[in-house]
Amino acid sequence: MSAQKNTQKVALVTGANKGLGFEICRQLGHNGFVVLLGARDEKRGQGAAAELVQQGLDVRFLKIDMDNPATFNAACAYIRQEFGGRLDVLVNNAGIAIDWGYKADSVPMEMLRQTFETNFFALIDLTQKLLPFLLRSPAGRIVNQSSILGSLSMHSDPDSGFEQLKAFAYNASKSALNAFTIHLAQALSGTAIKVNSAHPGDVQTDANKHGQISAEEGAKTAVALAMLPADGATGGYFYLDKSLPW
Repeated sequence: MSAQKNTQKVALVTGANKGLGFEICRQLGHNGFVVLLGARDEKRGQGAAAELVQQGLDVRFLKIDMDNPATFNAACAYIRQEFGGRLDVLVNNAGIAIDWGYKADSVPMEMLRQTFETNFFALIDLTQKLLPFLLRSPAGRIVNQSSILGSLSMHSDPDSGFEQLKAFAYNASKSALNAFTIHLAQALSGTAIKVNSAHPGDVQTDANKHGQISAEEGAKTAVALAMLPADGATGGYFYLDKSLPW
């Protein structure tokens, strides 16, 4: 293992072969990180990593399939071998949104379970497996890519404008993810790790054709939380520098 690998900060971003995750990788790379670009599709992941390498960034593809825990173990083995078992940043960006049009009274159980399996259970499994590596960092950071649609305060406010945004499986999975953020931050309060939830904003992506901001703008919150100073927040829910209501 080279001296560079001992000193250069390492970040893992899941769901990163396109869109928001890809842009988070790009911005972290420009901030001097070695970036592990996590994606389930090897061809697309390799292609995305190669595109960033062409920009002069140190980005490596790492297969992370949220439906296949064996890829979590393989990722741990890679980090152990290549970086001495140290990880400085984990951005949990991978997630699915498959229940638009289904409210709490109609969402199919299979769709609800699939959403929670990917957005919540698998995410926690991966995070727990990577925690020993993050604990070896002098400034470990965990960023959970949430959404304002996970805010119970906003959904319960009749004046929030959320009447047409009641995709229950997705929204509830993000509410649960926010709960994980709070609990994990408290569990790690005696360590150097900071854990926060990020709302990227209304980003234009393949799944959100009518988004109001670019992926470049949407990535800024997660990147800022990944680079928090020692006196930065933990256990919070943010959009840029604004704290959001749970």
